[in-house]
Amino acid sequence: MANHGDGLVSLVVYGSVARGSARKDSDVDLLVVFEDLPKSRVARLALFERAEDAVQPLLDELMDEGYAIALSPILKTRREAERLAPIYIDMTEDAVIVYDKGSFFEGVLKRLSEKLRKLGAERVWVNDKSWYWVLKRDYKFGDLIELE
Repeated sequence: MANHGDGLVSLVVYGSVARGSARKDSDVDLLVVFEDLPKSRVARLALFERAEDAVQPLLDELMDEGYAIALSPILKTRREAERLAPIYIDMTEDAVIVYDKGSFFEGVLKRLSEKLRKLGAERVWVNDKSWYWVLKRDYKFGDLIELE
């Protein structure tokens, strides 16, 4: 990813780490958006593994302190990331945007938040660790809910 540094658009942490509810064995969910990426999923993961190798000494230190850090990336191009995806729904509430060239991903999340607001969507907490979404308040069986 070092070779793609100029092409980095957004780096977003989401999931338990972003919510502040991570355990010592929690993975770190990352959305990484680039201007351009290889089409192959395998090539994309190889690219990320090279970047992960660069931060491995830090990960090793954390492991020595009892943290079992595993990075769980989703790599997307700008074009792919601008299409609203179900995985973004929780991100509207608790993503941590680490880097965001031109507020690109902030704009994506704002667009989705507005769509969810129009649907009357609500995140319902069952307890401090579990929730579900009611995406459309007046949903009837067979209704189609579209994010785009």
